[in-house]
Amino acid sequence: MASLELADSQAVLETDIPARLDRLVWSRFHTLVIAALGITWVLDGLEVTLAGAVSGALQASPRLHLSDGDIGLAASAYLVGAVGGALYFGWLTDRLGRKKLFNITLLLYLVSTVLSACSVDFWSFAFFRALTGAGIGGEYAAINSAIQELIPARLRGRTDLLVNGSFWLGAAAGSGGAVWLLQPGFLPPDIGWRLAFGIGAVLGLGVLLLRHWVPESPRWLMTKGRLDEANAILADIEQRCEQPAPAGMKQIRIRARAHSISFIDLGRTLLRDHPRRVALGLALMIAQAFFYNAIFFTYPLVLGKFYQVPAERIGLYILPFAAGNFFGPMILGRFFDTVGRKAMIAGTFAVSGLLLILLAVLFVDDLLDANTQTLGWSVIFFFASAAASSAYLTIAESFPLEIRALVIALFYAIGTAVGGVAGPALFGHLIGTGERLQVGGGYVFAAALMLIAAGVELWIGLNSEGKPLEDIARPLAGID
Repeated sequence: MASLELADSQAVLETDIPARLDRLVWSRFHTLVIAALGITWVLDGLEVTLAGAVSGALQASPRLHLSDGDIGLAASAYLVGAVGGALYFGWLTDRLGRKKLFNITLLLYLVSTVLSACSVDFWSFAFFRALTGAGIGGEYAAINSAIQELIPARLRGRTDLLVNGSFWLGAAAGSGGAVWLLQPGFLPPDIGWRLAFGIGAVLGLGVLLLRHWVPESPRWLMTKGRLDEANAILADIEQRCEQPAPAGMKQIRIRARAHSISFIDLGRTLLRDHPRRVALGLALMIAQAFFYNAIFFTYPLVLGKFYQVPAERIGLYILPFAAGNFFGPMILGRFFDTVGRKAMIAGTFAVSGLLLILLAVLFVDDLLDANTQTLGWSVIFFFASAAASSAYLTIAESFPLEIRALVIALFYAIGTAVGGVAGPALFGHLIGTGERLQVGGGYVFAAALMLIAAGVELWIGLNSEGKPLEDIARPLAGID
């Protein structure tokens, strides 16, 4: 992992590939790209939800018989694997290409989730969960890069938000599948949870076949100096879209560098050339990751501790929460391309924070029950889901193409490390006290992070709606 290799040619190349990709109208090709690549978020939502929904069955399993501590360690193993997989496969994605890596990472996920279902003890379960996380983490870098580079600029915002929001389709599938498979007396206690993990394998296998038809990113090939290959792929896309390329499209000039980009160069690009974008990305990613993971990973604990909801019914309360999270990006997404990035990103972060403060007051005063608490969460995350998705959108379109996948992985790792570790740990402790005031204080802290992120967005956010990626962040190989 010493460097990111670029093409060896020193020749100055002129190409209209970005302009031709951005001029395309939505077609069956773009729908295929979203269906084949967007499954990543569905699978992640499925895995995260299943991990919580089957925790009781894992404890009751006569073979595994996991403790509360084992359940927590297995969840941590998944997150550690996701962070490591994002960084390693993100580096490979920029080096070897989008298509190769989004197939490798999905295959790793498929094998690992099947092996998770075959676990025989805690250590094998934790190891296979880490590998599953590595596959999903690697997918984030490869998929976000490919989608950003294949979708027309004027539709990039709404598409990216909708794809990220599909996480909650997976969450709904996971909770619904767990409720069905784990209902008392339906299956032996050591079988239901194993079949639950098979849901992801079945979905992933079908999509692995579908991805055969998704091409390599012409933009990535362009920066490698492989223009003939990139033009051939783009010509095929235009034929499938029934939009032959007109003459006189805007061209850019690039020089594929002969030497490799070291990680020192990577750091220099981020900290010297784009420090404000780094600060913006960190503010958005850390706030949304803490906000999301702190609440979602402790969702069952709040329902059980304060509202005495039985463990086998937790999945039913996740369904309306998942609906709010999915419909938020779907309904609000188009406004990120029309009203604009800065107003919508700041607005969704701020509204999410203010609504959580209101919910915290009602929770502390004991004015809610399990149903109204769930309704409140669903309304809050209608906006928070769009906010979280917009954080990934901001990172993916703000940095040069040659390092896009690794930068996505880096910010994903930082957000996951802070939000995925600190958030659940803090709220787990606060909920364990049984004191509503302490839990409410935790909600206010999470809300404050969202309000700070909204302020940072208003201060240094980018107006990148409708702009080609190359205009937002010039490729490292770019000349003009």
